[in-house]
Amino acid sequence: MDNHIEPATTHNPDVAGMLRSHGILPTQQRLMIARVLFSKHQHYSADQVMTSVNEGRDRVSKATVYNTLGLFARNGLVREVIVDPTRVFYDPNTDNHHHFYNVDTGELMDIDSSALQISELPELPEGTVAAGVDVIIRVRGESPAS
Repeated sequence: MDNHIEPATTHNPDVAGMLRSHGILPTQQRLMIARVLFSKHQHYSADQVMTSVNEGRDRVSKATVYNTLGLFARNGLVREVIVDPTRVFYDPNTDNHHHFYNVDTGELMDIDSSALQISELPELPEGTVAAGVDVIIRVRGESPAS
């Protein structure tokens, strides 16, 4: 599978304004990472972000990419979607929604929240409230009939 992602040039949001509105100082490296994440609606792994950012003349270290993505997630700029212990995606869509994860291709796709009804949650631990529900439906290609 080719993990190379071309940065889109058709959608250029005000990333500095987005960072500031989430309490994040817009440094040059953070701006470069945010431009990759918000250039088009796509789910990115940290490695995909790093590859995309480092295609230009400027370089960003792996640690900086991971730390910046963690900062973005903590401040609500992106959603961290953990599909398994070794695979984390960063989703620029922070609206309420769920995901399909194709275990064969590694692709993560949005599911509109209205397409999945959750009728009841289990009793929550005392002193807590639900902060959200994330559903990941794992799919794979159909195996040919034997």
